[in-house]
Amino acid sequence: MAKIIDGKKIAGEIRAELAERVAELKEKHNIVPKLSVILVGDDPASAVYVRNKEKACAEVGILTDTHKFSSNIEEKEVLTLVESLNRQKDVYGILVQLPLPKEIDPKKILEAISPEKDVDGLHVVNMGKLLRGEGALFLPCTPSGVIHLLLSTGVKLLGKEAVVVGRSNIVGKPLALMLLEHHMTVTLCHSRTADLASVCRRADVLVAAVGKPCLIKGDWVKEGAVVIDVGVNRIDGKLVGDVDFESAKERASFITPVPGGVGPMTIAMLMKNTVLAAKRAVS
Repeated sequence: MAKIIDGKKIAGEIRAELAERVAELKEKHNIVPKLSVILVGDDPASAVYVRNKEKACAEVGILTDTHKFSSNIEEKEVLTLVESLNRQKDVYGILVQLPLPKEIDPKKILEAISPEKDVDGLHVVNMGKLLRGEGALFLPCTPSGVIHLLLSTGVKLLGKEAVVVGRSNIVGKPLALMLLEHHMTVTLCHSRTADLASVCRRADVLVAAVGKPCLIKGDWVKEGAVVIDVGVNRIDGKLVGDVDFESAKERASFITPVPGGVGPMTIAMLMKNTVLAAKRAVS
């Protein structure tokens, strides 16, 4: 029976540490970290995510400024706002809540953000530095949260095999690179992977980030593997992950729940990046 990796508890510990850093920045440098959020459209999930981020930031003393727009806003207006926020010295982080309406090119918006304020870690400069192992200014929040959860187990990663199911630019691809930095052998899977179940059974660390509810069955999990479930899917009003939790926990050594696993860590890493941006501005 697997031990549950309590992402909510670990995220709470990180928030407590960040609150101390925020207080120190204010006391020693008269600086309060500020995060500007851009929310376009009326997607209910995005609105919930933004409210959760605002609440978490307030708990540690980070200021937030949310700019909300209707879905019919023109792309150039969003770009103008991003350019304005880049110039504002009291804004240390800029977050564009995804997804954006189909009329707006997310790549163009994300690349307009200054790399020094890219606290989501998705700018081409930061992603490129991650790829080349040159030390990105900021690491993408969800993959960074996954790494924290893995390290919390105490399981040695060096030389072990990791399988990541899902190849998105936000989670799968950057996470694969970060696992490589920990000297793991990494397989990145997707919808066209032949015999996905067999590939998953090789994994010492199995990460599901594909957005398909309960795709990963218990018998896909290697005995003693660490299972990280990034998926968030709503079925009949209930949140479930990409992993069939009940069957997988019988074989895994550690497993994250949904909710209460990766989700709180993503927000914690966003706050960590925002505080880091403010500290860099001081230096």
